[in-house]
Amino acid sequence: MLVPTTDGGLLQGRQRDRFSAEELAIVLSHYDLGIIESVTEFNRGSRRSPKVGLVCQRGKFLLKKRARSRGGPDRVYYVHSIQHHLADACFPLPRLIKPRDSEETIVCLENAMYELFDYVSGHPYSGIPAETRDAGRVLARFHQVMEGFNSDQRYSGTGYHDALAVQTGLNAVPTGVSSHESAAGKDAEVLGLTNFLFEAYTDATEQVDSQGYGDWPDCMTHSDWHPGNLLFKRQKVLAVIDYDCAKIGKSACDVANGTLQFSMTAGSEPEKWPDHLDIGKMREFLSGYREFQPISEQAMKALPYLMIEALVAESVLPIAATGSFGPFDGFGFLQMVRRKVRWIQDNLAELQNLS
Repeated sequence: MLVPTTDGGLLQGRQRDRFSAEELAIVLSHYDLGIIESVTEFNRGSRRSPKVGLVCQRGKFLLKKRARSRGGPDRVYYVHSIQHHLADACFPLPRLIKPRDSEETIVCLENAMYELFDYVSGHPYSGIPAETRDAGRVLARFHQVMEGFNSDQRYSGTGYHDALAVQTGLNAVPTGVSSHESAAGKDAEVLGLTNFLFEAYTDATEQVDSQGYGDWPDCMTHSDWHPGNLLFKRQKVLAVIDYDCAKIGKSACDVANGTLQFSMTAGSEPEKWPDHLDIGKMREFLSGYREFQPISEQAMKALPYLMIEALVAESVLPIAATGSFGPFDGFGFLQMVRRKVRWIQDNLAELQNLS
């Protein structure tokens, strides 16, 4: 994601959902954890999926709640089958804990589902080169391991590339941001900003397709590879979390999004964020990936355009819906996005030839 927080997570929501005491007691009664010594709210990730850290007689765990509106049990079991496959290959991720006397990996109660993981005690991404390179290595390892994954189910989608939802969202942005004081009396500026991002996104889509995107091989993608979903220890990736977006897609989309996310240069407020991305971090990430997996010439030519698509898509969808991006007003945030898109456009040749 685009907005770093103090815990290495992301700011993408408003008020967080929480566990009630009664709900927590009912869910934990399904597990054999021994005496519960402490329960701590874990404010990380989606606001719609509350989490708590548990210190128990039998160890440390993380409990996560899933609303059924975000996908039913079939989708969750599919995601869990991916995690089991990765675990069997010794890929770094938290272990799923089964409920007592059950072979299932979720507890279903009324309108929600719950899953329990071993707690992984790592630290957030610090931005150092060694961690950036290892983030690329582990993404390549993910793609490599998932080549052997078989499932009767098949979830696929375009993701952020050529997404109708993004184009529709761009059309809704002027209405979404108009209520904020930062956009008051600036209708022409808002429209100009929206038009720029629409043209940048559609042009990037065309450029990606011109590199034969439709003929690139399909693979399992993580589809949310960013610093907030990786934990580190001793300059290495200790665990990769959050497989909720995993689906069949193009590996280059994961690579481009990871390159973008690990090279974002930010600050306290969007208007103070620099225009540029960190090319040094891009090189580290891509070099790490190439240690395990090649990147085709066509994918490298498309790389900066995929980055533009990812940047616009992630910013526009929440702003179209709410008028803001986390704690930031949507108009100011999209002005920052425009500056970074222009920087990518101005540095296409260098980004297409990173080694």
